[in-house]
Amino acid sequence: MSYGEDPGPDPSPRQVPQSEALLRRAADLIGGARPMPLSASVMINRDEILELLEEAIARLPEELRSARWLLKEREEFLAKVQREGDDILDAARARAERMVQRTEVVKAAEQRARSIVEAAEASARRMRHEVEDFCDQKLAQFEIVLERTTKMVQAGRTKLQATPLSASDMGEEPEDDGDGGSAFFDQDQA
Repeated sequence: MSYGEDPGPDPSPRQVPQSEALLRRAADLIGGARPMPLSASVMINRDEILELLEEAIARLPEELRSARWLLKEREEFLAKVQREGDDILDAARARAERMVQRTEVVKAAEQRARSIVEAAEASARRMRHEVEDFCDQKLAQFEIVLERTTKMVQAGRTKLQATPLSASDMGEEPEDDGDGGSAFFDQDQA
């Protein structure tokens, strides 16, 4: 492309900006100009250099606008990324806080459950001992009643064995069973 061509609407950020290319071309022309004999001056084509410089000056505001637009876009992008990052961090903090709260709630619930289970086990042990004591008392009372009843039965049997009934007490004639004994039946001897 020559220095007189229009570069198009907006140069790509990867390409060298047009005004910079024009200024480099002017510097190359001045640097490659033929020196004048016996002097530090050089001969250059004045019109060519002026044309390059004027075109660079004309393009400079457009490129500055593009550069400012790119800078603004970059700043907006960085701000957006920063906001998104902050939002992600806030969400992560909130989630971590909820997880900690859940963990604390779970720990508190587990502790409460352990204390309830321990209280229930203690109550069950106490009730079992109370029931065992109650049953032991009732069995002891029943044993006393049973011992009294047994003694009364033994006393009654002893009394029955000591006083044989005579036939006259019963209003009947004594029967002889053949062994010369009384009519009283003793179950222990049978």
